[in-house]
Amino acid sequence: MCLDVRKEMINIESQNFSLNRILLLAVGLWPYQRTKFVRFRVILFSSILMSSIIFQLTALIAEQLSAQLVIKVSGAVLFFSIFVIKFNSFWINLQSIKCLMEQLQRICDELKDKNEIAILEKYGRDAKRYTINILLVTVCSLAVIIVQPFWPYIYNVLPFMNGSRSCCTLPIVTEYFIDQEKYFYIIILHMDVAFCIGAIAMIGTGTWLVVSLKHACSIFKIASYRIELAIINIFFKNNMVDEITIYKRITYAVDIHCKAMQFAKNVITSFDSTFFFLIAVGVASLSFNLFRIFQILSSGNDMEEMILRLLSGIIIITYMFLANYAGQEITDHNNHVYFTAYNVCWYITPLHVQKLILFLLQRGSKTFSLTVGGLFTASLECFASLAGASVSYFTVMYSTQQ
Repeated sequence: MCLDVRKEMINIESQNFSLNRILLLAVGLWPYQRTKFVRFRVILFSSILMSSIIFQLTALIAEQLSAQLVIKVSGAVLFFSIFVIKFNSFWINLQSIKCLMEQLQRICDELKDKNEIAILEKYGRDAKRYTINILLVTVCSLAVIIVQPFWPYIYNVLPFMNGSRSCCTLPIVTEYFIDQEKYFYIIILHMDVAFCIGAIAMIGTGTWLVVSLKHACSIFKIASYRIELAIINIFFKNNMVDEITIYKRITYAVDIHCKAMQFAKNVITSFDSTFFFLIAVGVASLSFNLFRIFQILSSGNDMEEMILRLLSGIIIITYMFLANYAGQEITDHNNHVYFTAYNVCWYITPLHVQKLILFLLQRGSKTFSLTVGGLFTASLECFASLAGASVSYFTVMYSTQQ
């Protein structure tokens, strides 16, 4: 086996998690460097997120209760609840995140083969591209959401715009028990800050999970590479390779395969309960926002609100897809390990090695997948089911309004 022992260690924090580190540091959710100021910032940001939900719910008390008001408030409240769940789930599990980072670092430190390191670096670059693309889309979405309430004012000021528009309004129903017109800019500042905090937390935590699972995929790929390399070397050595050497190489492959499964499972297990609530809230929020979009299209009013609802729906759908796609990749890479063990010329190996490969193939009869709450298995099929459930609930709400 060609070895290329490097003096420097692979630092996953600086090489592959650098962007995620910046995002999580911004909202105080990075598991390292937990100073008093960082803890204060976390409490402050969490309070802002919670208060944004409270001041939306107070509208149900202050205004006359109606089905339309409940739908308008519920869609926005549930969407902001996603921010709160994601933020607090990472805050609560900071120690678990730190342990996961250390577990991944230990696995990477064991890699000495230059091809194995190249596989890890390739998947790390792919994960960085995911993070950059998602970050760019988020920045554009935030710009639209922040500018949107001021569009009527911009419309009136621009010289080439004919006609006039109504004064600036907030597309989200809130009640601060103050003169909302007089303190409009303070209210919009509070909601924008809450939205920015939630968006950064959602993107930072979400991309951290994607990057972590991408690393798990790279470890599965390394396991496949080790199996191929162990068998291929038999031909180059004219069947004279020492039986113990082959056995050790297969053992190394099985060992890193087990570590990959354990790491991927630990990532999901750490957030199992919060992810279950996140799925339920996400499906409900998507249903309410779809119904509100349908209402706005039917009436032709509140187009500014429709933009916000549409962006909210796109964000939820995209988040669901990326989460389930990451889970699907884990399943596919795990299956590839067994396909590799099945397709290599295992029958030319010594008997002890054949038994080890047979044991590996027997484990492949049971599909490995990431399951949340014992009900949802992360896969493209699960994404289709969740999207279908949202549309079904939207249909039920539409039928009850007729």
